[in-house]
Amino acid sequence: MPRPFRAAFAGAAVVTVFGAVTGRDALQRVAKPLLMPLLAADVVVNGGDLDPVDRTVLLGALAAATVGDVLLLEPDNDGRLVTGATSFAVMQSGYSWLWWRRGARPRPEIAGQRLAAWLGAAALMRAKAPGIAAPLTAYGATLGAAATLASDPGLAPGARNVAGLNVPNSDPRSRLGLGALLFTVSDGLIVLRRIFARTPTSRRVSEGVILGTYAAAQYLLADPRAHR
Repeated sequence: MPRPFRAAFAGAAVVTVFGAVTGRDALQRVAKPLLMPLLAADVVVNGGDLDPVDRTVLLGALAAATVGDVLLLEPDNDGRLVTGATSFAVMQSGYSWLWWRRGARPRPEIAGQRLAAWLGAAALMRAKAPGIAAPLTAYGATLGAAATLASDPGLAPGARNVAGLNVPNSDPRSRLGLGALLFTVSDGLIVLRRIFARTPTSRRVSEGVILGTYAAAQYLLADPRAHR
């Protein structure tokens, strides 16, 4: 069945990334705030068979992400970065709640990987960007928890799990782990960009990669078929 809102999301994502890489901020300001509402519209149209509570939580998570997207239209503003992280923490908590309801549980071999990444990022921020280290480390805890649950083999019993990641197949639930991994990559690059990107070109290119991985992550995570 055609899913025009997800197709429109893909188009808006391309425009958003293009605007970031080329420095055309006006394109980003138009396209980026449309991303999550388009995915929410797809949930409304194609998620009618979801549990009503789950559907509400999923839409709430996308609403929180929309707030974060608008705040991060200025990625070099530390105040907006911290406030945006709070919005995304709400979103990550919503995703975690949905996956927990579906039987996902933290497994030591998976949680250990996420914990190591979280500790490494926290140490780097404390050393290089102490002013934002505490709030972003707190956000990282919600991100790590969601990523751990998303890769639980019990969430997608028909998928192979390799190195702590469910291998995507035809089951949309099997793609949640990849979506969470892409989200982790995107957020990790935000930290690296904040600390190491110094030239206008490096900042634009890194922002384009951040937005591209973020859009791909949300495309996988917000699919209502994965939450049935």
